Amino acid sequence: MERTYTHEVKAGSRCLLKGWVAQIRDLGGLKFFILRDREGFIQVTLKKGAVPQGLIEFVNKLGREDCVSVTGEAKESKQAPNGVEVIPEKMELVSKARSPLPLDFDGKIQSGVDKRFDYRFLDLRNPQVQAIFRIRDKTLTAVRNYFESSGFVEVQTPIIQAAGAEGGATLFPLIYYQKEAFLRQSPQLYKQMMMASGLDRIYEIGSVFRAEKFHTRRHVSEFLSVDAELAWIDSEEDVMRVLDGLICGVYKDIRKACRTELEIIGRKIDVPEAPFKRLAYDDVIKLLGKEDVKIEWGDDLDDPHEKKLGELMAKKGHDWYFITKYPAKIKPFYIMMDGDHSRGIDLDNQGLEIASGGQREHRHDKLVSVMKSKGLDPHKFEFFLNAFLWGMPSHGGFGLGADRLVQQIVGIEHVRETILFPRTPDKLVP
Repeated sequence: MERTYTHEVKAGSRCLLKGWVAQIRDLGGLKFFILRDREGFIQVTLKKGAVPQGLIEFVNKLGREDCVSVTGEAKESKQAPNGVEVIPEKMELVSKARSPLPLDFDGKIQSGVDKRFDYRFLDLRNPQVQAIFRIRDKTLTAVRNYFESSGFVEVQTPIIQAAGAEGGATLFPLIYYQKEAFLRQSPQLYKQMMMASGLDRIYEIGSVFRAEKFHTRRHVSEFLSVDAELAWIDSEEDVMRVLDGLICGVYKDIRKACRTELEIIGRKIDVPEAPFKRLAYDDVIKLLGKEDVKIEWGDDLDDPHEKKLGELMAKKGHDWYFITKYPAKIKPFYIMMDGDHSRGIDLDNQGLEIASGGQREHRHDKLVSVMKSKGLDPHKFEFFLNAFLWGMPSHGGFGLGADRLVQQIVGIEHVRETILFPRTPDKLVP
């Protein structure tokens, strides 16, 4: 007999359930327990005289979170969860759970976040926590669906790299056959190289690493990045249009595919309307200045600045908005410069940066010049620069934080809650 998930059980049918004992009740001549699997809960009912005495004795020995399998008949029951209960014919103890449990995950006692991460496999037995990761799964499916339907080709670029896309002290070094190498900050250089290959619309979903000693709601040391690059563009507006479509497509798919999960976490989401508001950096400085938020022209926006901007934009009816025309001096060498400004963009949602990108510099000589002006040695990037010598089309793209996107969809304060085993300056295990 094939396994039956709890949401598939129908009154009048026989079923084989496999899961964990979530709750046990003993009412004398009536015993029942709640079995939980990945799809939900179901009640297993044992009435004295209606089932073999051996099954009642079996239940007497059960404890919370024991793994069991139950074969029986499903019947209607107004008192049971979902209106169905299972009368067992056969039960088997698959694995015994230790007692006491190191973590409470039924919501009665609030466990500390460090304890929850230490026992993450137990933490996910909480339906609300599990719902976050089911939404995460569907989010990545929706991302792929958008790219595939828009003519993008999925690629995989190296995680071990000889040079960082942005340089600086945020690289994780490692020894690679007696040579110095680094975990990638971004697939940036490689996806740009692909623009010279003829595969003129590509994307990648993969881990990236930043050695930043942060303690904020939006940072982790390893995160999942959604990267895209497209060639033959006219300006960064082409990149923003792709992001418009991607975000709207993801939210539309999530609202349809994750109704149960959104209900479990008490979350309602609206599909945003495109195109999103475009807001120039200079206008951001003026807008914040009117609120007595001091920021010098040429400085990057910090978390408090972004939060305040998010509040101001929300009052204007814009949860999603682009910040454009950043100062050239704060953008990486590969972004196309426009005098003192650049063609770099950020996409923010309610005060949190979700994606960053823009139009790239595709002219070899200009690219080398900008690298030198930023104190970089072009010889260390020769493998990258070679791609610009034999016909590089105009191009642009973005990197989007998948974890942050899920964070905003589920409405949770800290990005680490959306990652199974988050890596932070203080967390290396499990």
